[in-house]
Amino acid sequence: MRSEERTFVAVKPDGVQRELVGEIIKRFETKGYKITALKMLQVSDEQARAHYAEHEGRPFYNRLIKYIQSGPIVAMVVEGYNAVAGVRHLMGSTDPDKAEVGTIRADFAQVMEYNVVHGSDSVESAEREIKIYFDESEIYDKRKCMSELVTEYLDA
Repeated sequence: MRSEERTFVAVKPDGVQRELVGEIIKRFETKGYKITALKMLQVSDEQARAHYAEHEGRPFYNRLIKYIQSGPIVAMVVEGYNAVAGVRHLMGSTDPDKAEVGTIRADFAQVMEYNVVHGSDSVESAEREIKIYFDESEIYDKRKCMSELVTEYLDA
């Protein structure tokens, strides 16, 4: 059953370097997802190893670690209805040559190794990945709609 979910998204070093952060965030927000946590950071060894723990021992593991640490990433928590699957659909296939036209990877990536963006592949992965990059206190989930903000302002 689909429901409100949190997922982890990272604009990878190539996406940050190419100044695509705003465009990528815009696509999630335009779709109706909420960005409830956001920060730019240089991924530490500990974070990189935790992030790619399931790939440890595979031939490409060291390349993944090197890549995620090759420049800053923009990490975010994205929330909304069916967020894990919805965000992955907006991102497109990991291989940009197989990604649907109009997806982030089809529009901005050329090769699978530098595919601009990461998104969690399950609710469980999202929970694990969010904890790698964010403390719960950094996640803002008390948003108010504009009418609530205006009413509070006028009543003050």
